[in-house]
Amino acid sequence: MANQGKTKPDREHDNERLIAQNRRARHEYEVLETLECGIALVGSEVKSLRTGKLSIEEAYGRVKGDEVWLVGCDIPEYAQANRFNHEPRRPRKLLLHRREIRKFAGKAFERGLTLVPLKMYFKRGRAKVLLGVCRGRKLHDKREKLKKADVQRDLARAMRRQ
Repeated sequence: MANQGKTKPDREHDNERLIAQNRRARHEYEVLETLECGIALVGSEVKSLRTGKLSIEEAYGRVKGDEVWLVGCDIPEYAQANRFNHEPRRPRKLLLHRREIRKFAGKAFERGLTLVPLKMYFKRGRAKVLLGVCRGRKLHDKREKLKKADVQRDLARAMRRQ
């Protein structure tokens, strides 16, 4: 009878809580595929993430052997962690299954594509990274995309008025 309150699922951690989003990535790159993966962190990094401090603007995925690493991600030091603090810009291991590593990293390596983190969030209490297999856009492609977005926005406005 003591476990009676534990039978219900914990609703607090069911949904995603966004930490940071790389909005420039969708402008700079054409996202071909996405993949959700875990990330290996130490305690002070998780505490720092819970306060919302993170920069993934310059980060990218790198394949080394049979592992995928997140390079260039900046998680600032946690002020209360004192001597047990972490290194802010260290490479962090991404947690993927071997078949996912072979599939996505193989695509990135073969075709000259890039692994770019699109967003980082907490899902059921665990830190997750949405990694995209991306192709770089040229300047004229970026302009064309902006023009299409403007036309779509104007059409939506016109439809709402009528």
